[in-house]
Amino acid sequence: MTNKPNILLVYTGGTIGMVKDYETKALIAFDFSQIIEKIPELKQLNCTIESICFDEPIDSSNMNTDYYVDIVNILEKNYNNFDGFVVLTGSDTMAYTSSAISFMLENLQKPIIFTGSQLPIGDLRTDAKENLITSIEIASANKKGSPVITEVCLYFEYKLYRANRTTKISAEQFEAFTSFNFPPLAESGVHLKFNEHVNNLTKDIEKKFFVRKDLVKDVVVLKLFPGISLLVVESILNIKNLKGVVLETYGSGNAPNSDSFIALLKKAIEKGIKIVNVTQCKSGRVIMGHYDTSVLLKEIGVVNGMDITTESAVAKMMYLLNENLSSVEFKKVFETSLRGELTDKYHF
Repeated sequence: MTNKPNILLVYTGGTIGMVKDYETKALIAFDFSQIIEKIPELKQLNCTIESICFDEPIDSSNMNTDYYVDIVNILEKNYNNFDGFVVLTGSDTMAYTSSAISFMLENLQKPIIFTGSQLPIGDLRTDAKENLITSIEIASANKKGSPVITEVCLYFEYKLYRANRTTKISAEQFEAFTSFNFPPLAESGVHLKFNEHVNNLTKDIEKKFFVRKDLVKDVVVLKLFPGISLLVVESILNIKNLKGVVLETYGSGNAPNSDSFIALLKKAIEKGIKIVNVTQCKSGRVIMGHYDTSVLLKEIGVVNGMDITTESAVAKMMYLLNENLSSVEFKKVFETSLRGELTDKYHF
């Protein structure tokens, strides 16, 4: 690559884009058009930087599927004009947002790096500068003229993760995210080291970049706990227009095996509701049928979420429910890794 990479910053809102007005002590939105002046260290990077901001920056708690589409529209419109993208969002829902974007973009051949911060960019001890600078450096990285990263990632506190593998683990520590079931794609220390042996998503460079914007929002996360009322389960499964359930079970995918509980799930599946089994554990995976308490789930057609995160399961379900798949097709596709969100093979 002879020319400097062109990097686009997309700011949707969140802590990273806030600065303190020292007269009023209030936090106000940062003007990203002035980013080079505010963070002169960026001049040392071998790239050009432009920015686009949401007209009204949103708090991460207000993130929804309409904003997912807004982000995707910006990426699609600018895809051919930039070599890489850094998307700045609030960290609280970043794992959900970045996971969804990974499914909405097909045949991606460029880096899209999500990042944010725990402290505003203007704070003295902020983590925002490092996260931002390194994310831009990662988005700019190329090897023999090709980008090193060609997927949707999340960078936070010295580590680059596959976005759809991440979970936010702390509201206070700078190390706010981790990826329990998949190693980092890169680590930043004295040197920026890419773990190329794990960055192995297969790509067909002949296929055209394609964007899907239709997501089905009629899904719910149902977390089991000892003593959960069957009336509560029944009420949730009878929500009007419900299309999918991410069922958070115990351990390796276990749930109550009482006739009444299984009957409720079976009835929902017979109505066409898709139910995916994910574990409440932070690491590990669902092994349907490993214990007696998951045999019946397998028999009635509950989908095996394997080692997918809840955040990614929600995103993948929203994506696949729009594809008008039969129950058999849905199960087959969901249990297949589409964007590296699942570990296909395990060795015992």
